[in-house]
Amino acid sequence: MKHATLAGFSCWCPITIALILLSLPVSLKASLPFQSFTQHQITGTVTDGNGKPLGGVNIIISGKRQGTISDFDGTYTIMASPLDTLVYSFVGFKTLEERVGGRLTIDVVMEEDVTALGEVTVNAGYYTVKEKERTGNISRVTSEEIELQPVVSPIQALQGRMAGVEILPGGSQPGMASTIRIRGQNSLRAEGNFPLYIIDGVPLNSTPMESNSLLGSTGIDPLNNLNLSNIESIEVLKDADATAIYGSRGANGVILITTKRGQQQKTEIEARIYAGMATVPNRLDLLNTEQYLQIRKKAFENDGVVPDASNAYDLVLWDQNRYTDWQDFFFGGTSYITDVNLAASGGNETTSFRIGGSYHKQGTVYPGDYDYSKLTAGLHLNHTSESKKLGIDLSVNYGMDTNNLVGNVNVSSNVFMLPPNAPAVFNEDGSLHWVAWNEAGADNPLAGFYNTSKTQAGNLVSNLGISYQLLSGLSLKTNVGYSYFHSQELMKMPKRSYNPSNWGNIDHRSLHLQSDRKSWIIEPQLVYSTKIAEGKLDALLGGTFQKSKNSSLGVQGVGYVAESLIGNLDAAESMVNGTSQNTAYAYSALFARLGYNWKQKYFINLTGRRDGSSRFGPGKRFSNFGAVGGAWIFSEEPFIQNNIPFLSFGKLRGSYGTTGNDQIGDYGYLDAYEATPGPGGLYPTGLSNPDYSWEINKKLEAAIELGFLADRINLGLSWYRNRSSNQLVGYPLPGLTGFPTVQANLPATVENTGWEVEVSSLNIRSEDFRWQTFFNISFPENKLVSYPDIEQSSYANTYRVGHPLNISLLYRYEGVDPETGFYSIADINEDGRLDYEDRVVIWDRGRKFFGGISNNISYKNFSLQFLWEFVKQEGKISSLMEAGPYGNSRMEVMQALQEGSKFQRISQSSQATTAYSNVLNTVFLVEDASFLRLKTLSLGYSIPAEVLQTTGIKGCKLFLNGQNLITLTNYSGMDPERPGPGTSFAGLRTITCGVQLNF
Repeated sequence: MKHATLAGFSCWCPITIALILLSLPVSLKASLPFQSFTQHQITGTVTDGNGKPLGGVNIIISGKRQGTISDFDGTYTIMASPLDTLVYSFVGFKTLEERVGGRLTIDVVMEEDVTALGEVTVNAGYYTVKEKERTGNISRVTSEEIELQPVVSPIQALQGRMAGVEILPGGSQPGMASTIRIRGQNSLRAEGNFPLYIIDGVPLNSTPMESNSLLGSTGIDPLNNLNLSNIESIEVLKDADATAIYGSRGANGVILITTKRGQQQKTEIEARIYAGMATVPNRLDLLNTEQYLQIRKKAFENDGVVPDASNAYDLVLWDQNRYTDWQDFFFGGTSYITDVNLAASGGNETTSFRIGGSYHKQGTVYPGDYDYSKLTAGLHLNHTSESKKLGIDLSVNYGMDTNNLVGNVNVSSNVFMLPPNAPAVFNEDGSLHWVAWNEAGADNPLAGFYNTSKTQAGNLVSNLGISYQLLSGLSLKTNVGYSYFHSQELMKMPKRSYNPSNWGNIDHRSLHLQSDRKSWIIEPQLVYSTKIAEGKLDALLGGTFQKSKNSSLGVQGVGYVAESLIGNLDAAESMVNGTSQNTAYAYSALFARLGYNWKQKYFINLTGRRDGSSRFGPGKRFSNFGAVGGAWIFSEEPFIQNNIPFLSFGKLRGSYGTTGNDQIGDYGYLDAYEATPGPGGLYPTGLSNPDYSWEINKKLEAAIELGFLADRINLGLSWYRNRSSNQLVGYPLPGLTGFPTVQANLPATVENTGWEVEVSSLNIRSEDFRWQTFFNISFPENKLVSYPDIEQSSYANTYRVGHPLNISLLYRYEGVDPETGFYSIADINEDGRLDYEDRVVIWDRGRKFFGGISNNISYKNFSLQFLWEFVKQEGKISSLMEAGPYGNSRMEVMQALQEGSKFQRISQSSQATTAYSNVLNTVFLVEDASFLRLKTLSLGYSIPAEVLQTTGIKGCKLFLNGQNLITLTNYSGMDPERPGPGTSFAGLRTITCGVQLNF
């Protein structure tokens, strides 16, 4: 708001002053000296009730188009006359007025207004709305909460901070895409559940980028190239009222990222740097050498088999006294982190700017010289004409990153199985060790270690917004956006990565992958606002024209003469497995919004959109979506104010509407062909189906928001139900058709329901001490409501009607068979074999509830913020629990040496192996994977302004940041945040410290 308040201010010219003098009554002119109208410089300082300086305070001369903003240290300078009155305004504080009189210095203390905090404006996409007046469900985090977190993607910084927003990190490698679900999984297909990303008004394809490297398991996060320090706020739109205006693009929620802009004040420079380190916080409790050998020998004893060099090289050939902690060896290293951010901002009464850049580098906890680095640059220009009719807003953000990884060797997956007495994997000179492994007829578990992968990506997101006030209350706006994402990956695979005995069959090789995403969008809009009776009407009419082009090119180079030439395709003997793909996507829409509030108590919001997508066939491309939202601020009613004095705010709101989903491949409605290698020709690759249409998501929500004791305590309670029907999937076909799938609509309905609770409180507010708490918790429930004839479909062994989508169909475990000593599984139909007809146990792998609790505490110049994240769920330990065969196991298997153990008899026979494989598909290894984690902790100290007076520095803040410091859980896997096989992990324990300077 302060931008609009200050825009267009200019000093009054002498002619204006003369006209005012002439208009004054003669008696008044005679009684006032002329110098009373002469402006002179006023200086001063603005502080809060605790004596802390307030930067960014709006200071204007009442009734005049003249003003300024206080600096970082609270100081200000303004030209005013003795008759003027200065008006001081700042979000969260009561407006203050001071008559100038004969004073040259005016220092003011602003009083905090707790109720004014509800006047915060949130971004709703095509429009903004005050927090207290919104009819939709919008969650918001600000720069203060995320900018110091040592993460690569801003999505990772949202964990535990928003109700209904579930984020699962991709893994331990920097750059891996996280999985984000806003109010659950709506679509049967994984690619149909991505939310819409909007950066400064420009949509960004949220689908992870393809990779041949270790990042390929999750893909590359398209938001990696953003600078966290340049983000002003992130809003997440969840319900129909908030998302319907985005139509089909908002079916799975919308994430709005707004970057920082300049202030209309004198130039200010901000510099921030931090450095630190990250380590793997947990280890599995595995067998040591003595225990491992004991288990192995017992297996041979029980099986009646004599160990020899071929079946027990770990017992016969390898050193029986050798011990290596392979976990510490492979991921016990330290990943060093460095982050530098520099920005300059400023402006005058009509124009503001902000320009900045950053550098981020992060090492690895694994052996080898691998790292991730990122460079970003951002520019934001804002201009308003002196008449305040023309507005221009330009934002340009560019980021490029380089990810140097070990090729395609997943070190973390090989570590846990290595026997503790296994020979060295490296020679003293750093080369791979082969001799001892070859003697045993085994392969070095790090074969391929010297493969390297270098992934470089660049991401440009730019937007130009132009607005012009045609008439009073009527404006014409146009947003023009362009985005370009380019990634290039090179994987080098030298012969020395592999066993020399096989070199005769191995060539130096390289894998090349290049991907491009280009998109432009134009959105003209008419915006109208007027007062009608005792209310206000806001109307919006707009259109969207968007086109995207995606292309990818992959090829493999084979037969390089020397390792130094790998990657230069001109030096390759041949190029094989070449693939290329080019797709185009066109999207257009007409959208409208009509909002009306009466007496600031009753609100209604109508939104509608007609979408057109090129991903559907003729006659199916257009569809209509819309929503209605309403709210009643009942605390404004006299009978509430008179009878419930402790209730400072109360609002009921609700919404219902529909959104679509077209997140499918392009050209699915057409017959598809690809060119054959060689002299030419075409072969079919896909069947046409021109009849499939939009997937529909119907959303319903009801909520209540309450504020108590002058809004010192705030409570929000929301209930929602989302139903997604007409499911778009690739329907599997019989092999005789020659095609794996055909795009179609399935008669399935998926429902997500849940409760979300949000609580905030201002616990203590005194002269020196302030303590705020924020709490959120979500209780989601997902289920497949209906699917007619699912038993006859290809999904009969995947889903069950009335149960969640995220389930596993398991066998029924019946304990250890007393006769064989092996695990026993129920043969339900007694046909003598185990198949899906015997999988009668339905295990829900989803989260029962999740949330977070954060606290902001300040004492004088000290500040402390910390966030605890919590999750209630179950996880499965699906490995390292087999006692007997080659390979290390968890410490628990030592119980198998005792009678009556829950583990089967120690053996490596085929019968034991089969029994173990079967028990993995039961609840035998399912355990509580709930956790409470200290996700972030930040401690800061601001050096007093008086100490910095002679340095030329306006502000200096020292800070210490920790992430994933403590995890409380009963889960015996590596990381309860990823309770899959029990050997994967994502959350590194990170500690950084740094300094922020303002000049």
